[in-house]
Amino acid sequence: MPERTSAPYGRPSLRYVRAVAAAVLAAAALIAAANAGPAKATDTAPASPTAQHQPQRG
Repeated sequence: MPERTSAPYGRPSLRYVRAVAAAVLAAAALIAAANAGPAKATDTAPASPTAQHQPQRG
């Protein structure tokens, strides 16, 4: 009968370490994005419209 190569609570495999690292990185990125805040508004006037709607008669 083959023996187990690791204890039940032994060293985690590389796959799980990568998954946890990716989850921590994703959570840190989401927290950083949430704390970034909105962009600052500029003091310039809004652009003038390029086309105007003409009502149809008829």
